[in-house]
Amino acid sequence: MRGSVLVLGAGMVGVSVALHLQRRGRDVVLVDRQGPGEGASFGNGGLIQREAVFPHPFPRRMSEILRVARNRSVDVAYHPAALPGFASPLLRYWWQSAPDRYAHAAAAHARLIATCLDEHLALAQGTEAMALLRPIGWMRLYSQAAQMEEAIAQADQARRQHGVNFAVLDGRALAEAEPHLLVRREGAIHWTDPLSVSDPQALTLAYAALFTQAGGAVALGDATTLERSGSGWRVTTQQGVVEAAEVVIALGAAAVTLTRRLGYAPPLFGKRGYHMHYGLRGNATLNRPILDTQSGFLLAPMRAGIRLTTGAEFAPTEAPPTPVQLARAEPVARELLPLAGRVDAAPWMGVRPCMPDMLPVIGRLPGQGGAWCAFGHAHQGLTLGPTTGRLLADMMTSEVPFLPPDPYRPERFR
Repeated sequence: MRGSVLVLGAGMVGVSVALHLQRRGRDVVLVDRQGPGEGASFGNGGLIQREAVFPHPFPRRMSEILRVARNRSVDVAYHPAALPGFASPLLRYWWQSAPDRYAHAAAAHARLIATCLDEHLALAQGTEAMALLRPIGWMRLYSQAAQMEEAIAQADQARRQHGVNFAVLDGRALAEAEPHLLVRREGAIHWTDPLSVSDPQALTLAYAALFTQAGGAVALGDATTLERSGSGWRVTTQQGVVEAAEVVIALGAAAVTLTRRLGYAPPLFGKRGYHMHYGLRGNATLNRPILDTQSGFLLAPMRAGIRLTTGAEFAPTEAPPTPVQLARAEPVARELLPLAGRVDAAPWMGVRPCMPDMLPVIGRLPGQGGAWCAFGHAHQGLTLGPTTGRLLADMMTSEVPFLPPDPYRPERFR
């Protein structure tokens, strides 16, 4: 088992960890109950978000809290019976969003985000993955002048502090950039750095193909079968029992189910989200992803059609899908763009793994030799997968980490 690693979870984060460890000489087996990229990495807005240097804080304005509490909005929905289970992590999220603590989280988050384009391109360059990465950025639309001025001020701060690039479009420039919009808006901020991914699962599969082509193994198996095997670990897969010296838990929102058994129970909570693809009528086009602030959802042009991605739903992970946000969003989306019929037979649903302090968990699993964590990336798993893979691989192979790892250490929740 010497030098071998089990990576549990084959989303963008797990695949990236496996690939980086392999390139450092480790013998890696990637294990998931599904194929690569079939969890939360399948359903998202398809953006490598270089501009996302400021994580989403818990709302501080009472008007915003009351709006969400009414449970009728497009961007946030909740199951009332599920709220007691979310009370503790959401209270911690609110506490961590106080200005001084938020500033600390934002600084650590920005250090990860700053490298995301370089890390993706380092994996994709010279491979079929490059065709999936479109340097078109995305636009956020505003209907009120005051709201847009506030957003421009924050964008200026991101540019000064973190080198983020953007362009401001007035209503006329927005109409020229997206001529098939059916509404008029005050203007937009075009974030020009991000890469737009035409098929997020295909990108994860392309990175997984780099891993397998170099001799890596992918196995279907249940991560909950993980147990000690001497000084190492073993897990049961369809190909049989697989043993390794070390294990990486990269299971997204399901990670705490396993880590709790190993004595580590961080306050991880899941936000469910949905998407649906649509055609466009006639010769209409959407040139880049757009998020209409007034509406609260993203529309992105992808291989499968125009993807409508909803906001957050707070519900038990195991509860049946309740795509009420999609039902609320679709009529509004049809007022924004000349959408044709639905492409998918049913809405996709997935769960995004969130931490109250808005930072992922990357590092040694406390109290368990040879076990490591890589989860809790919230809405930025696609963006931060390669960055996390490189950082954790540096730590596991005793190299000097290319970023200071301390803010993301699992021990912060002990």
